[in-house]
Amino acid sequence: MFTGIVEETGTVRALEGHRLVVEARTVREGARAGDSIAVNGTCLTVTALEPDAFTVELSNETLARTNLGALRAGAPVNLERALAASARLGGHIVQGHVDGTGTLLSLEGTPEARVLTVEAPASLGRYIVAKGFIAVDGMSLTVVEVRDAPGGAARFTVAVIPYTFDHTVLHARRAGDAVNLEVDILAKYVERLLAQQG
Repeated sequence: MFTGIVEETGTVRALEGHRLVVEARTVREGARAGDSIAVNGTCLTVTALEPDAFTVELSNETLARTNLGALRAGAPVNLERALAASARLGGHIVQGHVDGTGTLLSLEGTPEARVLTVEAPASLGRYIVAKGFIAVDGMSLTVVEVRDAPGGAARFTVAVIPYTFDHTVLHARRAGDAVNLEVDILAKYVERLLAQQG
């Protein structure tokens, strides 16, 4: 489990087939093979460690459902270690199980008040509600507004404070980029329970 509070941005050293190597400092400290680290919000298992980097393996499902397959050497990635049982839950409950990708439409406003607009696919739109939570590339964010979009998609906005912009991959994102999305797990459980009662 994760909180959606990004600990650091790492740098992709290499992506070769299913093997991803990420240069990092903070999340590397105390890590062991078998530990979980979220990369752009995707929970991955560490398979090897170096003094300044870690390696993870990407399954076909991960490559199909996330934006990790498009990474190139030098790209920044959001990183977070799995939550320790004794730690404070400072963000939201994030599983690191990416539901799909959305498209970043815009990042506008002043440095003090930026607004991120993302289009989510129709399969995820029903789970996104104003004042609810969503994880975008592993960042725990609160939805400001949701609007219907063509084809059943949903466009939503989130407010981005300067600290988040400066300490995550957002500063490197551009309109048209794919972003990983994880919706609130509670909404999916409620939907399933209601469907079984119907």
